[in-house]
Amino acid sequence: MDKFKVPLSMLTPIIDPEQLGLKDTSELEPLTEIIGQERAVEALEFGLSMKSSGFNLYVSGPVGTGKGTLVRQMVARLAQTALTPSDWCYVNNFQDASRPTCLSLPAGQGCTFKREMAAFIEGLQRDIPLAFESKKYLDAKAKLQEDIDSKKKSLFHELTEISKARGFGFEETSVGFGIVPLKSGRPMTSDDIETLTEEEQRDLTERRKGLEGEIREFHVRIHSVEKEGEHQLRHLDRQVVTNVLEGRYETIRRAYQDFPAVAAYLERVRDDIIRHYKDFLPREGPPIAIPGFEFRRPDLTRFLVNLIVEHDPQGGAPVIDESHSTYTNLIGKIERRAHMGVMYTDFTEIRGGAVLQANGGYLIVNALDTLRQPFSWDALKRVIKTGEVKIEDPGEFYGFSTAGLRPEPIPVNVKVIMVGPPAVYHLLQAYEEDFSKLFKVKADFDTEVVRSERQDRQYARFIAKLCREEGLPHFGADAVAEVIRQGLRFADRHDRLSLRFSLVSDLIREAGYWARKDGRSFVTRADVDAAVTHKRHRSNLAEHWIQDEIKEGTLMVTLDGEVVGQVNGLSVHQLGDYAFGRPTRITARTFVGTKGVIDIHREAELSGVIHSKGVMTLAGYLAGKFAGTHPFAMTASLTFEQTYSEVEGDSAAVAELVAILSSLADLPVRQWLAVTGSINQLGEVQPIGGVNEKIEGFFESCSRKGLTGTQGVIIPARNTKHLALRRDVVEAAEAGHFAVYAVNTIEEAVELLTGVTAGERGIDGLYPLDTVFGRAAQRLEEMAQAVANWSEGEEHSGGHIITGP
Repeated sequence: MDKFKVPLSMLTPIIDPEQLGLKDTSELEPLTEIIGQERAVEALEFGLSMKSSGFNLYVSGPVGTGKGTLVRQMVARLAQTALTPSDWCYVNNFQDASRPTCLSLPAGQGCTFKREMAAFIEGLQRDIPLAFESKKYLDAKAKLQEDIDSKKKSLFHELTEISKARGFGFEETSVGFGIVPLKSGRPMTSDDIETLTEEEQRDLTERRKGLEGEIREFHVRIHSVEKEGEHQLRHLDRQVVTNVLEGRYETIRRAYQDFPAVAAYLERVRDDIIRHYKDFLPREGPPIAIPGFEFRRPDLTRFLVNLIVEHDPQGGAPVIDESHSTYTNLIGKIERRAHMGVMYTDFTEIRGGAVLQANGGYLIVNALDTLRQPFSWDALKRVIKTGEVKIEDPGEFYGFSTAGLRPEPIPVNVKVIMVGPPAVYHLLQAYEEDFSKLFKVKADFDTEVVRSERQDRQYARFIAKLCREEGLPHFGADAVAEVIRQGLRFADRHDRLSLRFSLVSDLIREAGYWARKDGRSFVTRADVDAAVTHKRHRSNLAEHWIQDEIKEGTLMVTLDGEVVGQVNGLSVHQLGDYAFGRPTRITARTFVGTKGVIDIHREAELSGVIHSKGVMTLAGYLAGKFAGTHPFAMTASLTFEQTYSEVEGDSAAVAELVAILSSLADLPVRQWLAVTGSINQLGEVQPIGGVNEKIEGFFESCSRKGLTGTQGVIIPARNTKHLALRRDVVEAAEAGHFAVYAVNTIEEAVELLTGVTAGERGIDGLYPLDTVFGRAAQRLEEMAQAVANWSEGEEHSGGHIITGP
């Protein structure tokens, strides 16, 4: 057996603290570069520097590989040297208030423009009322009114003279003035009119009609005078407003004359102020008190500036990391306000989203979050394809038509970096037709790196960096060596370090905690061991229950003696972030038949597809090994005892095959050994996953019942590079209480488990009878003969079964 035993030096990585060249991490420079992600760094540098359309990035990799941190670092470095993009604001559209206009200004000038516009309007609110209260204006207005009154009086005097010449005068009535005929300069009474002759009355009527025509003409002329007066007064008012406005307007116009869109907007503001100057004047008449409502001067918010994107001129390109990529957070929204039960909005309620904030820079989003949120993915695609952001009310996507705002779209140029798992990338490539056009660069993050002296040094510098950033006690050389060893364990390799720095960082933090709790100023190897042990203890309640059941015999696992057709297989249970191994009894029964290998779990629909494939593979191996000279007339049933859920994976194939061979050869299997490994049809043992957990699980079962010195685990030889066993397992192996064996072929596994040579065909094509294969072949031959005899007996009986006397 010793020839198959794995050397102690290969059971776990050995890190010599002396070779690290340090006393503790306080003497090291903190790590500034990235460890072992050259492929991802190259892709990121290319994608971030590529300016052509569609070269956005999908950053792929498992959780904890530092992809988010690396992306933010690289983007921040590039953004510092890039040009700062423009500020953006929305202003009122004086032609159509429902379609606000967007304006672009150089970085930092948006806030200045907003402030200057507010000061401009505030100044007019103060100066225009004062101008209309000035003596000069009041005198001009009074003179204008006097001229109008004089013209009206002159017209009335002229009408009076005409009336007198035609024998009529004016009298005041309840509805105004009326005309009455005169006689001797006095108004005629009704009696006087009745005394007139018929000819005189007709003459009076004709004169009255003529005068009424003159009166109508008088009213027209009066209205013309009043209209002219109003026009002159309005011209006077506008001249006053223009005089007040001109200086202020010219100052702000000159400040922005180099920006045509802003200059055109200012021109429209000037025209609107002159046209609606009364909005700047106090409301005439006493206020009307209505509870909950206040009469104020007309709203002047139409002159405000809604600054939705503002940048520091020296800040470089913006970097926006949107952690909650809802539609409104990405694109923006139009808010509403309530007043007296009525919802209303205007351009000042428009809010920009992350895409606008990142315009001219970089936007980082999470792939899963974006795909989960309604409308977010479609909106992001639309932005990338059209190069503009159109802020809309999401209610319209549900069919709710509201009379709202339609802001002018804002052109954008943004580099989108989407961070997510590899599976999402492949799904989008397969089912999203636009994805490959919009995200042309993939940055793939690895989970491990080939170990070297440089990588060990970088690990140490990473520890130094975390200790400084988070105020942790520094690590001694022995503690650094243990962290590196755990990094190899995380990678499940002797020669590769894990790049899942979230796991490494947590280990460093927990080790620092236990060091401080024990009053040490430096972290030692014992503190790292304590962190590993305590974390395992917090997570292994299910493992503890199962191991207790094995110890008590509830879960039947034999750890000593020899049994025919029974093998200790090994399985791994994955519970979230914790995985553990356990032994499982695998049994096989063989008998005469033609059904081959029957997988009881598959028949009960409790077998996964990979496990079923493994069983069919070993059936192929058996047929190829033994069915050369006679029919393969065997039926074998296989099962995992006391398992009531789905069995998946092919790592039990070696154990299953040995159980069948043991049953065929009627040779007992050593129960103090457990075995794991996949197999191909040629009998080669293939590597499997979870090798450390499986060995440790069997060791735990053995140690609870008492180590005998003979117990051990058989693993594929190709898995020896994955060994990074717990310290207690290695110590037991060093003391000769436990062993790990490695095999390359099924023959080697059979020899270890039965103590009998597997056997090789002689020149006669037969296996020696004192070997496992020889005994199995003999038994198969007997089965084939039994089937042949039964077939002949059935033919001789005419198809009827003949029973004994």
